[in-house]
Amino acid sequence: MRACIAFAVILLTMACAGWARAEDGYDLWLRYRPLPPAQMKLYGGRASQLVLAADTPTQRATRDELQRGLSGLLGRDIPLTQTVLHDGAIVVGTAASSPLIARLHWDTRNLGSEGYLIRSAVIDGHAATAIVGNSDIGALYGAFRFLRLLQTGQHIDRLDLHDAPHLTLRVLDHWDYLNGQVERGYAGASIWDWWKLPDWRDPRYTDYARANASIGINGSVLNDVAGGATILTPTYLQKVAALADVFRPYGIRVYLSIRFSAPIEIGGLKTADPLDPQVRAWWRAKADEIYRLIPDFGGFLVKANSEGQPGPADYGRTHADGANVLADALAPHGGVVMWRAFVYSQANPEDRAKQAYDAFKPLDGQFRANVLVQVKNGPIDFQPREPFHPLFGAMPKTPLMMEFEITKEYLGFATHLVYLGPVYEEVLSSDTMTHGKGSTVAKVIDGSLEGHRLTGMAGDANIGTDRDWCGSDFNQANWYVFGRLAWNPSQSSRTIAEEWVRMTFSNDDAFVKPVVDMMMGSREAAVDYMTPLGLVHLMGPGHHYGPAPWDASEAEADWRPVYYHRADKQGIGFDRTRSGSDAAAQYAPPVAAQFSDIQQTPERFLLYFHHVPWDYRMRSGQTLWYELVAHYAQGVEDVKRMRETWRGLHGYVDEQRYQQTASFLAIQEKEAQWWRDACIAYFQSISGQPLPPGYAPPEHSLKYYQSLSFPYVPGFSSW
Repeated sequence: MRACIAFAVILLTMACAGWARAEDGYDLWLRYRPLPPAQMKLYGGRASQLVLAADTPTQRATRDELQRGLSGLLGRDIPLTQTVLHDGAIVVGTAASSPLIARLHWDTRNLGSEGYLIRSAVIDGHAATAIVGNSDIGALYGAFRFLRLLQTGQHIDRLDLHDAPHLTLRVLDHWDYLNGQVERGYAGASIWDWWKLPDWRDPRYTDYARANASIGINGSVLNDVAGGATILTPTYLQKVAALADVFRPYGIRVYLSIRFSAPIEIGGLKTADPLDPQVRAWWRAKADEIYRLIPDFGGFLVKANSEGQPGPADYGRTHADGANVLADALAPHGGVVMWRAFVYSQANPEDRAKQAYDAFKPLDGQFRANVLVQVKNGPIDFQPREPFHPLFGAMPKTPLMMEFEITKEYLGFATHLVYLGPVYEEVLSSDTMTHGKGSTVAKVIDGSLEGHRLTGMAGDANIGTDRDWCGSDFNQANWYVFGRLAWNPSQSSRTIAEEWVRMTFSNDDAFVKPVVDMMMGSREAAVDYMTPLGLVHLMGPGHHYGPAPWDASEAEADWRPVYYHRADKQGIGFDRTRSGSDAAAQYAPPVAAQFSDIQQTPERFLLYFHHVPWDYRMRSGQTLWYELVAHYAQGVEDVKRMRETWRGLHGYVDEQRYQQTASFLAIQEKEAQWWRDACIAYFQSISGQPLPPGYAPPEHSLKYYQSLSFPYVPGFSSW
């Protein structure tokens, strides 16, 4: 009996130890787990003490992060002093906050207010590492970079690094409602507990700020662009101010999505006409009220005259008129307006892909200096793949701000492993040709092409109350790569993926390489099993879950999948050449010529720009129908290989995170097969083409796939 009890105790102890080792993803890429002994010994001699002031909130945040990171990685506490006592000191700060740094006389003029230097130096006769910024925020960014070097196993002797952000505004857009729902959010409810604010400031808000600062994000839009005006009432502005207080030490400004009709809804006016003097006065007074509470308030994000939202067109005014009234109210305080170009109308019979360009191109040069026009990466809506938006390069007198989606609304939600770095990199490296070869989208948004100083990138956040923040560990990589590319749009998404894998999981090359390869191929796999060869918008109506290429039920034509693929007996694809909608002509002439010529159009965009016969010969020599089926099948095979890769890495990852990823990959394979079968069944019913030899028929009938219904899909709000 005693032996049995003893054995039970041993089992319980082992189980508890396992639970202690388990990870739930909360720490994101800031895990700071102990390094291998050899690296501990190597780094330990070069990280023996911290020398930094702690007189301001940001300095204290920097101190706390370095102490947390170094003690976690090196397995011991690092003493904090005010003078260099021996070799291995880490000296952090600015010339103003640190006499030691001031004595170095380093040239920091090119760093701006957010950049940093990290250099090996000799201070008071001792070998040291100096992390230097022109501001406390710059020094904080440098501290995170230094910790990243340690986390990823980099050499830290003979350091000479300098870096500064390429973009001014690096912002997360939260699609969160005041009732706690998150539109297109697949990681639980909103992290903002508006009910308990401003008195209760959840520690998670600080961890959110830490994570953003670690990748250079400096702004947060707290609420959904389709929400009402309540956020601008005094009660809620007090709550917003509380969040601003938490974020400020980490260099993060708060922004608000505002309802254009707020002067009517909460202001008691009878109009929201932007040219009405009373309306202009109301917005000035509201801006003054906000800045009294939040002196560093960032500004407004606006969705107007799109998908039923009110806007200046309701009064016969332009988008420039609407943006400028807000810009004038914010300008005395240094605030900005981010005016979204995602506009289209059911009343407009024009191709939806053309409508934003048609609305904004004529307004170039009419916006105030503190307005950015925020443009989605493509002309439709965050599809698995679509060409870059034709507005990039087409408005040389107006700063354009990139908008990427981090939440995977069209890419399988939280359970599909789809690394978005290749999406971002593909768009940023696309050549607009507006100023000749090399006029990339990245150069448009960083201001270098047209000389704009106000620049930015926004990402629609995938964050929620799930313990792992993003619905899965691999979804965290999309938050991470967004921040890193917002800092510098010319970086490699593969390099960033490797960085993230090393920080999040393991530095073991036997693990890192296959996982990075899996991540880098995941987006192409999703395109293949969802929307190959330039197809877009084939998902279920409203909730956007699963395939529904047959659907024509939506009230608005351009919400229907059949609107986009236009499959008939003759062929498939949307003709956007001169013989069709002529959307290709919105690009610069060299790009327009390429997209208008079926022979020159990259096959990845073929069906986006052309209606192509089923028997059209592709570059492979096979017919379009054959290639379409082959791509769908390839997508499923790629997911199967992802599962096999992950199976072979069991010993490198803690059990909890390993099992969740394994389970999600199983879901992804099942749903990839569903996409493949449903789409092939439908397109075969339209084309009448036989399945190519060697390809299995769909598992079920087309009628079966059309009968599926999903009334409670997560992340769907009817607004």
